[in-house]
Amino acid sequence: MADITAKPVKITETILRDAHQSLIATRMPTELMLPIVEKMDQVGYHSVECWGGATFDACLRFLKEDPWERLRKLRAGFKNSKLQMLFRGQNILGYNHYADDVVEYFVQKSIANGIDIIRIFDCLNDLRNLETAVKATKKEGGHAQIALSYTLGDAYTLEYWEKTAKAIEEMGADSICIKDMAGLLVPYKATELVTALKAGSSLPIQLHTHYTSGVASMTYMKAVEAGCDIIDCAMSPLALGTSQPATEVMVETFRGTPYDSGLDQNLLAEIAEYFRPYREECLKNGLLNPKVLGVNIKTLMYQVPGGMLSNLVSQLKEAGAEDKFEAVLEEVPRVRKDFGEPPLVTPSSQIVGTQAVLNVLQGERYKMVTKESKKILSGEFGQTIKPFDPEVQKKCIGDVTPITCRPADLIEPQLPKFREECKQWIQQEEDVLSYALFPQVATDFFKYRQAQQTGVDVTKADAATKAYPV
Repeated sequence: MADITAKPVKITETILRDAHQSLIATRMPTELMLPIVEKMDQVGYHSVECWGGATFDACLRFLKEDPWERLRKLRAGFKNSKLQMLFRGQNILGYNHYADDVVEYFVQKSIANGIDIIRIFDCLNDLRNLETAVKATKKEGGHAQIALSYTLGDAYTLEYWEKTAKAIEEMGADSICIKDMAGLLVPYKATELVTALKAGSSLPIQLHTHYTSGVASMTYMKAVEAGCDIIDCAMSPLALGTSQPATEVMVETFRGTPYDSGLDQNLLAEIAEYFRPYREECLKNGLLNPKVLGVNIKTLMYQVPGGMLSNLVSQLKEAGAEDKFEAVLEEVPRVRKDFGEPPLVTPSSQIVGTQAVLNVLQGERYKMVTKESKKILSGEFGQTIKPFDPEVQKKCIGDVTPITCRPADLIEPQLPKFREECKQWIQQEEDVLSYALFPQVATDFFKYRQAQQTGVDVTKADAATKAYPV
């Protein structure tokens, strides 16, 4: 029986990564973060999530910043706090599978530049796609946390979660995170889920959710009572909506109970005061859209993430077929079932959603099939929890023999090729990795950097005050 003796809850602060990724498309510049770092460092957070996810791409593409330089500056300021990043398994921070040599080198450089905890996930929960990153993290002396993409469906029983927790512990991970990217986990189900994970493993359990469906704070409360060790929160100016529950609210919720975090509300108030003008500025210039601050209960009704809902609306609008919205929402679970019931998280959510739109607009299912749908059905993303529908698979990929091994086993080492391709731009070893993940975006950044260094006048996009398409 799992030990659920009440103990103080620990808090991971997300305002420097997922909070601004969720609300303002990852546009917070490093210069805005640095003045408050010393104060944040005094709080006593379990960790500060400040890197990975979309921050890498956004730094290079929109802010014209070197993400590695951001990490080094944050590391210099956070003298007492553990720094954490989000890592997409074999996809690293990009959207394709990379060879093991690239994954290993990226982990090595991330830890060398200041990361302590690497949260590693896979869009299909295929643990084979996490093995290389976990081993590399352990080799470099980092903390390897495996994040399970939470989803609903016949296959995702409590037994499944318990068995998966056991497999994660056997892989050598240091902790488990429930990654509820769509805000689907409701309070009493959180009790059951945390209890199941605790039964399957002795590892610390962390919970990450979004306020999209309006239940997140209550979900945290029930999860902590069930033995959840750590929760992800965001300082109030960039909390709620599609972001996380507010740090100060959760600290106050557990104050005076056996779960009391012990964090100082006066210190948190000073930090919130620092970020409040930035929130107001983002509201004024349109970077923070009030729509993302509301509750979207359709997330729970259709079990579709908020971001995926807005994507479907825009795709139908472009096609002049907004009246087909309900039909598409009904088609999404059918496509997901055909595709082996994957969790709906980047990139599987986009793949399933786009295919559902095509099926409805064409008036015939799988008459037109995207190349990404073919990739999933060919096994190029890994193994789904359930088998693909054989008729759908045959119609979409024909006689192609699907991959059954770990997809990265078929990728030759890539580092030498990437290093050769970008050799004229290399000023630091990390540049090779920036190029490996985003060749065109990184090259544009390297040109910008060189122009700045040689004194050529380059107009820098005022990314902190302008809205860009995500």
